[in-house]
Amino acid sequence: SSNEHKLNFKKSKEACLSYIQDALLQKQWKRAAEFLTCYVESLEKDYSREHIGPSEMIWRIGTEILWHHSQSSMKEFNCFIEQMKTLGVKRYLKVCLEHVFHLLLNGQIDEAYQNLSLAESWRFGEQTAIQDKEMKLIQAYRGLLDYYSWSKQKNILLEHGEDGFSDLAVEQEMHGYFRKAAVNLKEIIKIPGVWDVFVKCYVDLLEFYGDHNEAHQVLNEYAYNSKFPANPNAHVYLYQFLKRQGESKKSLISALKILHDVVPSHELMIDFNTMLQKSKKRKKRRLGLEVIFTALDYAGWKENAKAWSCLARQVKQIVISEKHLDWIKQEWSSRKDWWPAFHFSRYLAKRNWQENKSLSYEKALVAGLLLGKDCKYFKYVSHQGCKAQLKRFRMLKKFVNRHNLVYLRISG
Repeated sequence: SSNEHKLNFKKSKEACLSYIQDALLQKQWKRAAEFLTCYVESLEKDYSREHIGPSEMIWRIGTEILWHHSQSSMKEFNCFIEQMKTLGVKRYLKVCLEHVFHLLLNGQIDEAYQNLSLAESWRFGEQTAIQDKEMKLIQAYRGLLDYYSWSKQKNILLEHGEDGFSDLAVEQEMHGYFRKAAVNLKEIIKIPGVWDVFVKCYVDLLEFYGDHNEAHQVLNEYAYNSKFPANPNAHVYLYQFLKRQGESKKSLISALKILHDVVPSHELMIDFNTMLQKSKKRKKRRLGLEVIFTALDYAGWKENAKAWSCLARQVKQIVISEKHLDWIKQEWSSRKDWWPAFHFSRYLAKRNWQENKSLSYEKALVAGLLLGKDCKYFKYVSHQGCKAQLKRFRMLKKFVNRHNLVYLRISG
């Protein structure tokens, strides 16, 4: 019966999809391709009986298989993607974008640009207005490729200088690419979203032509406009721009303060700590100590010699001056239960000594002052350093022994 046929078709379709999923998860691309062929053939036989729209599923699965299949070629991929473009008007621009990404990954930049230009000229009734954001994205990526061409021409000009008619032609071509890139890049970054690569390229164009005010305004908007999603990179780009422009330390610290609030483990926290330590204001030096302690709470910083050097230097200054020991005490109180195992075990002492003696020196100084002269990490490293007759380690041992009372005051 018709109902039985539909039920059997539904079961076989679901089973086939399950097999495809299993093959994809196990990276069995050939097996997945065979099942996808069966799936498509079964749909062709029964498509008139049951209205379904499987084109996006076939597109997603098919591109994944063709991208990884050992015997697939770019020609086959292009052929498949062109077929996918005709299957669904609603997904036309998305398929075009994916096609462009694959072309770029294969170094076919001219072909990618051509596809973007064709997609930009696409029109289909009301769908054109509905897919306005996708169209802006198409235009933005075309702007990105115009920026790439501009950058190439700029490098040619910088290498050969500005003499002769050939350089004049290159400069004119470069300005043409600049105008096209700037228009499209400017449009996409008006829309709330994460547009890192587009913002960086647009700012690079503006800076090259000396429009620093516009560049500053763009980066400020990207970092501080509440309509845009929270994005640490926006604050990084703003800080880097301010630094290039030689802005005041106050402006740089302000930019990094927000980055610290968003991502306290960011690599720029070294720069932030260094600036704060050099400040004459006690409040900023206090913040500097908090910044470096917080950064070292993260596993990615465990063996960062610069970070440990920053902490060792500030702790040492405080201990020598005997001022603001309460700063160290406040930071240490929330860490004394877990930092010893996290940073200062005997195992880590051995490994750090073998791999990086400068790191082990800085960590040993901090460990000795925070945990006292009987700390496992300090004892092992100072012993190895003295055994190797390294002067700085003998001085380290004397310094920690001399200030051992600090440990008692900090530990409460």
